[in-house]
Amino acid sequence: MFPEIFFAKPAAPKKGAAVVFVDENLVAGPAASEFLAASPGLIEKAAKAASFSGKQSKILDIVAPAGLSCDRVFLVGLGKVSDLGENDWSKLGGTVMGTLKSARADHAAIFLETPEGEVSAGAAAGFAAGIKLRSYVFDKYKSKKNDDENGEPKKPIKIAIGIENTKEAKKAWSDAEGVADGVILARDLVNEPANVLGPEEFAKRAKELEKLGVEIEILEEKDMKKLKMHALLGVAQGSVRPPRMVIMRWNGGAKDAKPLAFVGKGVVFDTGGISIKPAGGMEDMKGDMGGAAAVTGLIHALAARKAKVNAIGVIGLVENMPDGNAQRPGDIVTAMSGATIEVINTDAEGRLVLADALWYTQERFKPAFMINLATLTGAIIIALGHHHAGIFSNNDELAERLTKAGLDADEKVWRLPLSKDYDKIIDTPNADMKNTGGRAAGSITAAQFLQRFVNDVPWVHIDVAGTAMGSPKTELSQGWASGYGVRLLERLVAGFYEGK
Repeated sequence: MFPEIFFAKPAAPKKGAAVVFVDENLVAGPAASEFLAASPGLIEKAAKAASFSGKQSKILDIVAPAGLSCDRVFLVGLGKVSDLGENDWSKLGGTVMGTLKSARADHAAIFLETPEGEVSAGAAAGFAAGIKLRSYVFDKYKSKKNDDENGEPKKPIKIAIGIENTKEAKKAWSDAEGVADGVILARDLVNEPANVLGPEEFAKRAKELEKLGVEIEILEEKDMKKLKMHALLGVAQGSVRPPRMVIMRWNGGAKDAKPLAFVGKGVVFDTGGISIKPAGGMEDMKGDMGGAAAVTGLIHALAARKAKVNAIGVIGLVENMPDGNAQRPGDIVTAMSGATIEVINTDAEGRLVLADALWYTQERFKPAFMINLATLTGAIIIALGHHHAGIFSNNDELAERLTKAGLDADEKVWRLPLSKDYDKIIDTPNADMKNTGGRAAGSITAAQFLQRFVNDVPWVHIDVAGTAMGSPKTELSQGWASGYGVRLLERLVAGFYEGK
């Protein structure tokens, strides 16, 4: 249940909770100080009793404060104010939301300011986005949503964000909310069970973006056969559920501007095929479409805020199953590019889907660049854990910009190498290439495989296996699906390509 968020002039709450920010010296902002004047010495007394120091994101709960009409005051530490960036305000929004939820507050008035005065409109919007993202809960299949087990209130929390410049804050929030909703869409898609979200159902979800002005085209199996996408189709042939490829087009830039292309792996469930996975943890393979989910969420974000850019989202949607018609290890398929691929392991299926999706995208749309996202290899988790996604690129400038965007959005990436030495590992005497080079450098050889289908287009492959699902809980994400990639790529577009 999402809170009701609105911006208003700072005002003393008559009920519910008040949220007051203090710096490392326990000094509050001017509006909050005026509000707290009715309870002299409140901050100092409470902080001393609880050994509260004002460190960033630390919170002190003061219940039934004397002289004030509200039920409780939450003191939220800012630490050193000069060190705060807009992303820190997003995290603070998430932290505050977590506290309000735990306290089961129904109303909250937030004095969004520092001792120097109110924060920027961008910071206010980021703070609100943090609130919304932290409030996300995937509970649609729970028969009881309002019980004590999941801590959900019966009604949404009403949150008034107090700031003098409400006009600019509301405008900034309009854009930021669109991005937050894109993250939430990606989370929903990853969280959905595979019996509900197959390729056809995913395509229908993507088609709903037409409401935002996105042009949607859906390729069915017969269309892909005409295009000779036999790499993708080979993965899908073991499932009774037919594959789909969805093309999402947002035309917000100049008519003659080359589009930015984003390509996502959408394996709605991955058993491993004939090279079947171990049973333990296989249920998580409902999230093997995290790349496609991120691309869909990104296009939603760009369209929702009417980004001044032309963007293409292409997602290949399949299910990898081991029935009597499934492809076998040793099979050789011909990709759309005409290259032949020996299938050594049917569990290395995502790169087969992306091979045709990437080739189709670069051949049809002639993009300025291509970025693909995929939950591609377990090896990337061994290398980087769950705090960075791995990136591989043929273009230094694009890779550097993406790294900068990752730091700004707090969705970090780490570049890993590509070279001819790694590329030759996927050579085979039986075809032009094989679909896996074995365990050693598994993430790199997977990227080398993809690079063979991008020609000279500037390109980045992002392996999100460790970040799209099952990633650590943060101030903004408390669930299994993180929505990783939406804010990263939105920040890349906004910072380097929009309006150009």
